[in-house]
Amino acid sequence: MPNLATDTLSVAFAALADPTRRAMLARLAMGEASVSELAEPFNLSQPAISKHLKVLEKAGLVSQGKTGQLRPRRLDLTRLREIDEWVAHYRRFWEQSFDHLDDYLMELQGKQPLGGQAGREQVSSKQSQGKQPKKKGVKKDAGKK
Repeated sequence: MPNLATDTLSVAFAALADPTRRAMLARLAMGEASVSELAEPFNLSQPAISKHLKVLEKAGLVSQGKTGQLRPRRLDLTRLREIDEWVAHYRRFWEQSFDHLDDYLMELQGKQPLGGQAGREQVSSKQSQGKQPKKKGVKKDAGKK
């Protein structure tokens, strides 16, 4: 089992758990920013902002540049790519699980299974056209007397 204190994903997820730090990352996604620019939208002291930045830097999500005397912060995409790869593995697992569930439910209803991605696209196409999939066996007036 990995050491949680040094496991890079754990450190990154811990850093992302704070809404202030996520807001800072959202700002840095638009480009480099100074500490004062990052602090601007928050009602926090300079030491509190510095602590948040240190957590983001330790997690590998933010790096510090050097332009003359300025030390702008920038988003470090390496760690974000690692997080994305980790999440993608579980995204595929859940999509496959939902595909199997869809097929099973269609089988129970006596319909031909839609089959994975094509089925999801068919359903999302109907939803984007404003058509909701019909639900069988649900009466609108079931709860009214």
